[in-house]
Amino acid sequence: MTTAVGSKDLITKPISAKNIKKEWVLVDVADKYVGRVASQIANILRGKNKPYFTPFLDCGDNVVVINCSKLLFSGKKMEEKSYLRHTGYPGGQRWTYVKDLIKNDARKIMLHAVKGMLPKNKLGRKMLKNIRVYNDSEHDLSAQKPKKIELI
Repeated sequence: MTTAVGSKDLITKPISAKNIKKEWVLVDVADKYVGRVASQIANILRGKNKPYFTPFLDCGDNVVVINCSKLLFSGKKMEEKSYLRHTGYPGGQRWTYVKDLIKNDARKIMLHAVKGMLPKNKLGRKMLKNIRVYNDSEHDLSAQKPKKIELI
């Protein structure tokens, strides 16, 4: 039995928001490079690893990231890379260096990297709420039973 190209058997059915199954995923980022890990986490948050990926829906999983204080940077980024923010006042530019953020709050590094890889619209802001980041290996989301995955 052959099917024609216009056959109804070959049509992909669209998914709706109520049919999306969100899971909890645990990612350990100890001794991994920030950019490589952030791009893979952004793909999980968007849902690009699922067969029913839809660009205009939040079909990604919830991600728990642990051990952010042990992130790696290539080259001289640990000493030279800086993050810029502005207070809103004249002359209000402030720089924060990576070596200071690693000591104080390494979660901001991972959140900044992942946020830059998500869409810059309402959907991207909604997806960013699906990530939980922790500096060490302890987290308070054990009730969700996150499944541990290994990233490259």
